[in-house]
Amino acid sequence: MPFTSLLVPTYKQMLQALSRWLDKAQAEIPEKGEALLSSRLAPDMFPLATQIRFACVQAIEGVHRLKGEELPALVNTLLEEGRNAGERPGSFAEAKARIDETVALLDGLSPTALDVDPDQPIAHELPAGIIFDLTAEQYARDWTLPQFYFHVMIAYAILRSEGVSLGKPDYVAHMFPYLRPGTMPEN
Repeated sequence: MPFTSLLVPTYKQMLQALSRWLDKAQAEIPEKGEALLSSRLAPDMFPLATQIRFACVQAIEGVHRLKGEELPALVNTLLEEGRNAGERPGSFAEAKARIDETVALLDGLSPTALDVDPDQPIAHELPAGIIFDLTAEQYARDWTLPQFYFHVMIAYAILRSEGVSLGKPDYVAHMFPYLRPGTMPEN
């Protein structure tokens, strides 16, 4: 499967779901307000505000690495915001703007923008000097998608743990256009 056909719709549908989850959180537990963005699953984990930004980073980084391009300044901005979100989580409007900005980047890609040779080498550098040598296929399969889903799902779990009534229909909302008429259970 071409990388563009796999990654771009996946990134978009899950980022848009994440945005809807934030709307639901604001509607269901308005008393928590912006403090919700500081919520964590465990003391040594990043808060919700960071998870949102890091999900955006994974999508943006995945696009640029596969295209063989330098990472845009936005990646460093998001990483810095995410690392500091414990003290400065920002607002729901800012978090949703970061999601919208990432979706707009994805919308601006050509239909074949990421369709590179699956064997193309990618050196993925992490902090502390760690470098993974991967092919484009390995990078898409073993790094960018799992890392993206990790941050999206931690955000989901934080929202659930804080009392937002999220469920499977919120997670798979992108599937409803494929639903065969008459097959949805009543309850």
